Amino acid sequence: MRKRFVLLVSLVMSLAAAAPAFAQSRIATVDLSQLFDNYWKTKEAEAALKKRASELEQDHKNMMDELRKHSEEYQKLLASASDQAVSEEERERRKQSAEAKLKQMRDLQDSIAQFERQARATIEEQRNRMRNNLLGEIRTAVQSRARVAGYTLVIDVSARSAQNTPIVLYNSGDNDITQAVLEQLNLNAPTPATGSGTQKAR
Repeated sequence: MRKRFVLLVSLVMSLAAAAPAFAQSRIATVDLSQLFDNYWKTKEAEAALKKRASELEQDHKNMMDELRKHSEEYQKLLASASDQAVSEEERERRKQSAEAKLKQMRDLQDSIAQFERQARATIEEQRNRMRNNLLGEIRTAVQSRARVAGYTLVIDVSARSAQNTPIVLYNSGDNDITQAVLEQLNLNAPTPATGSGTQKAR
């Protein structure tokens, strides 16, 4: 009983000693998801990723078209190899041609499967690299803003737990620096094209 009392007193004294330091800390909040989604470089990176995926999809389509062409040729060769109107020697030659075409098809199927695996890995690698680079730039901007404003801790209010529940249960928004950081990130964003341009005054 006496040990519990001593432990309780020690805990209270520890908290009391830490309270002034905690009270002196300045905490800011930021919405990391909003920063990521609205950063101008994110849109450019997503456009580049979409373009790369479209190129790979076109390459895949071309390979599938070639496979269908080989399949049609194989069916014709297979049918002609059974044509009784031609000599046995010719039928054998056509049969060999059909077997060679079948090998081409199987080799192409293997190439397509390998291409699909490589394409998925390429897109995933590019997506991860893009995300890591952008998050690094955003983190640097948040740290810079926090130092200037004198904050000692910045909490991401968009963060979620492993159970997909919000980590921050309440936030008044008084010290939210999301908009300030976003403006800093987009300070050097390229000006959108105006299309036909400014018309000259008459």
